[in-house]
Amino acid sequence: MERKPEILDTRLVARSRLFGIEEMHLRFSNGEERVYERMRTPPIAGVMCVPLLDNDTVVLIREYGAGVEDYQITLPKGAYEHGEDWREAANRELKEEAGYGAGKLTLLKRMTLSPGYMGHAITVALAEQLYEERLPGDEPEPLEVIPWKLSDLDRLLERDDVTEARVIAALLMTRRLLEQR
Repeated sequence: MERKPEILDTRLVARSRLFGIEEMHLRFSNGEERVYERMRTPPIAGVMCVPLLDNDTVVLIREYGAGVEDYQITLPKGAYEHGEDWREAANRELKEEAGYGAGKLTLLKRMTLSPGYMGHAITVALAEQLYEERLPGDEPEPLEVIPWKLSDLDRLLERDDVTEARVIAALLMTRRLLEQR
């Protein structure tokens, strides 16, 4: 399509402490009109780190995911704090959640989560040249830190506690990048 739909109207239809739901009245280039619902995009961006201890070892964490009501193996991630750029946010989250800082951070990709109904996005950063440093975080319980060999990534992806699509995508992008080096 050459032309994006025209937004005729938007209105907030529900709000919680964390989320807002918005109705969008759209007109498409062929004249068709539809009402869509979407989660309102938060004003604070998110960042996720793929921390590498070496060219074959990634640092994962295990934390509770309220949305799936279970523990998940995931990557360090969180929201930017006021005034931070993605590098500062990535390094802070890495220190808070995994107990490492990064001497080198490389942008891997900016990813959306579910563009059909939300504008949420996350910046994925490769974290290398790790050193031990811990900052206090906001987690309600200590997070388990799990080093995992990327050469054994297929076995990780078969686990029932590895389900987050953006984590899987970030790990696959990292493995591909390392293979190309």
